Amino acid sequence: MILRSTDELEGLARRVLDQLGSGALLLLEGEMGAGKTTFVAALARQLGSEASVSSPTYTLVHEYPTPEGTLVHIDAWRLPDAGALERLGLDNYLDTSRLVAVEWGGDLKATWPDAALLRLTARADGSRRFEFEPGSAP
Repeated sequence: MILRSTDELEGLARRVLDQLGSGALLLLEGEMGAGKTTFVAALARQLGSEASVSSPTYTLVHEYPTPEGTLVHIDAWRLPDAGALERLGLDNYLDTSRLVAVEWGGDLKATWPDAALLRLTARADGSRRFEFEPGSAP
């Protein structure tokens, strides 16, 4: 799917959320600047959060309260392996959150095969390409 506007991005975020149940894991894959954090911000808005979403690159984890439950936003770029994500408490987050979104998470699909995967690609014309694999919802 190619998205060219904020309205289209919001619509995609809503459709993704509709396919992911509470406690779902969404792995985000895409190069720097592809729109991973922008997409998580759209997810937060669609969940009813008024929080200012920012990249968790240096803090590793951000939590955003929403009326539907907590949106957990993790950046796996600086993590050495999937075990580090487990040590951060991923299972606890999955048990207690509406959604856990992991930037730079594509390599984690082997460890969490039931996770949903969203691949993002920035295009030269300013649009973005999104490829969504829903995985097996909890």
